[in-house]
Amino acid sequence: MTEIPLVAMHGIVKRYPGVIALSDVSLAVRPGEVMALVGENGAGKSTLLKILAGAQRADEGTIEVDGRTVDIQVPRDSQEAGIAVIYQELNLASDLSVAENIYVGREPKTRWGTVDFKAMDRGSKALLDGLGIDLNPRTLVGDLNIALRQMVEIAKALLVEARLVVMDEPTSSLTEEEVDTLLTLVRRLRSSGVSVVYVSHRMREIYEIADRITVLRDGAVVGVREAADTTPSDIVQMMVGRELEDLYGTRETAVPVSARPALEVKNLASGRLLHDVSFSVDPGEIVVLAGLIGAGRSDAALAVFGAQARKAGEILLDGKPAALRTPSEAIDAGIGFVPEDRKNQGLFLGLPVRENISSASLTSISRMAFVSHRKDRALAGHHAGQLNLRSSAIEVAAGTLSGGNQQKVVLARWLAKKPRVLILDEPTRGVDVGAKAEIYHLIREVAAEGVAVLVISSELTEVLGLADRIVVLREGYGVGEIVAEGATEKQIMALATGVEEPIS
Repeated sequence: MTEIPLVAMHGIVKRYPGVIALSDVSLAVRPGEVMALVGENGAGKSTLLKILAGAQRADEGTIEVDGRTVDIQVPRDSQEAGIAVIYQELNLASDLSVAENIYVGREPKTRWGTVDFKAMDRGSKALLDGLGIDLNPRTLVGDLNIALRQMVEIAKALLVEARLVVMDEPTSSLTEEEVDTLLTLVRRLRSSGVSVVYVSHRMREIYEIADRITVLRDGAVVGVREAADTTPSDIVQMMVGRELEDLYGTRETAVPVSARPALEVKNLASGRLLHDVSFSVDPGEIVVLAGLIGAGRSDAALAVFGAQARKAGEILLDGKPAALRTPSEAIDAGIGFVPEDRKNQGLFLGLPVRENISSASLTSISRMAFVSHRKDRALAGHHAGQLNLRSSAIEVAAGTLSGGNQQKVVLARWLAKKPRVLILDEPTRGVDVGAKAEIYHLIREVAAEGVAVLVISSELTEVLGLADRIVVLREGYGVGEIVAEGATEKQIMALATGVEEPIS
């Protein structure tokens, strides 16, 4: 007898003006399984999840729970059907406690009709203990790191006895150690009979926990596979419709020789996290700053770019001391910076792609303070083309693009500026594997042209695949440097965590 799926979506269609976002999509999740949902940005994953969550209505199709059709029109309908969706942007109140967030809208009452805070604390503690999380229910959510906030969201889902938990890119802001903790939690949910739909671009995670994998491409399902019967290469090919050979590009056998580093940082201290870090980047070299969240990697990047004041230390460009007190000074000195938070720090979301690309190069396309629209369009079109952005896309608002294409726009801005030093903070966070490959190859091309590239990454496979050298930070201090060729994840984590590990 065929097992009835816990949740099944049949023939889902969603149309927007001029676009079919989903075309006859079906998805079935068995009781107590982890189903990975994968696809490139724009494949339709988010739209499908929003329909399941009741945040959007499908134009056609049905949803079943335990074989019975349910009408999910609003989020409460989804919750009452036993479905909890945890979005990448967590839905928590920072100024409330852990217990208050878990019980929001479902607060227990005393016999006098007031909120029973003691009962909330007890219930929250029981839920957290059941998940293996040692956390005081009275802690403010605003004081928690991203990993613990994820755990609070999961506890919140279990309070309403969710039988299906959907996780949308849950590890995009986590360190490798925190990722392992979350994956352990997912396994615990599965063993307790809870089903999980797990959305991620990270193949390692998918193959560690998924039972089956559903692949979307261009708004349609192109395959459902048992994870044990496939390889990451098989899934990537299904996602992008082509083979991706050599994901990270080819590391140069020898970094171009230079009389001096393009960028040299000595004993740098900045912000709350960075205390004493030194490193250098030669022209044509890719150096990656690795370490756990809170190690000070982003503070180092911000200080070099003049976006965060230096407390101590020295920065040299081509061997000469550089003040770099503001981003304008850094840009004038030939430094480009792609920030970690592209939406809030890297893009003018309401402006067209064209203006986003040319925004750092206005002096080169202007005459007497007037921008040449012909040069503006030519500059943006050329560099958009380098990144496989359609020429028609340069006139649409940057905020309407997928995450991968938004990241390409930020990169195109600095390609147009032709920097001597390019700093990339988490350049592929939230980006699908196809766009990742394009970004990696672009970074290689930029380095081959003699640009000194400094990358910050929390993904160890990316660190090892991209870097020429790796500088490891721990608690605000530089604690080691490794030549990437032949290095291992274990060596990096030994330095990042302070665990003694002989490096051979």
